[in-house]
Amino acid sequence: METKVWSLAERPERTRAVLGMADSWPELVLHDLVGNSHYGRIPAEFPEYVLFAEDERGEVVAHAFSVPFALHAEGRGTLPARGWDQVLAWAFADLRNGTPPDTVSAVSVVVHPHVQGAGLSARMLGAMRDNARAHGFTEVVAPVRPSAKHLEPRTPVEEYVRRVRPDGLPYDPWMRVHVRAGATVDSVAPASMTVVGSLEMWRGWTGLPFDTAGDVDVEGALVPVRCEPEKDLAVYVEPNVWMRHPL
Repeated sequence: METKVWSLAERPERTRAVLGMADSWPELVLHDLVGNSHYGRIPAEFPEYVLFAEDERGEVVAHAFSVPFALHAEGRGTLPARGWDQVLAWAFADLRNGTPPDTVSAVSVVVHPHVQGAGLSARMLGAMRDNARAHGFTEVVAPVRPSAKHLEPRTPVEEYVRRVRPDGLPYDPWMRVHVRAGATVDSVAPASMTVVGSLEMWRGWTGLPFDTAGDVDVEGALVPVRCEPEKDLAVYVEPNVWMRHPL
């Protein structure tokens, strides 16, 4: 497939097409409050860190969002246990406060469903690394959502991320793409994304009854959702894996 990669800083008129591109996110992750508050702001406030690929017809077929932030600011220094949520909060707080960034964090790499499997995710990850380097950064970090973990939600994430193939590469396909690009595993982010909702909300999101106390397996979820009927509440706390890309 012939594609051309641009940033939204170069092509701001493509913002609507980028945000409107079809994706394959599982429904439950679309209800993370931190993500809902910040993700849509990235194209407007960090356009130079939003990359997208157009095919030969001019259709947006992939995009990669990242944000600059101050990992080594006072009180930080280590990659946070709250992963995706925390790095979004830090990036926008740093922007508001005028704190100079020293690191770029990947936020997402999304490929249009009709062209998945064509190698675009690796290309967009490489473009994100090149873009960070061009802006003077020496490291990209990524709160990686392991792409096959949802197939075994009851497996402890620490066990899952240690699993490797005979060739030494990670068992998980998306982690493998990162390692091939030059990344190493840093740590597990045990609470990278949190989704809280009433039982009626969860029934609407999943089509499941959510009427029994305990852990509920939900399609697309990396770990079970905790259901507490006496509180009319269910909570999903998603782990991710921090990976580091030296540039």
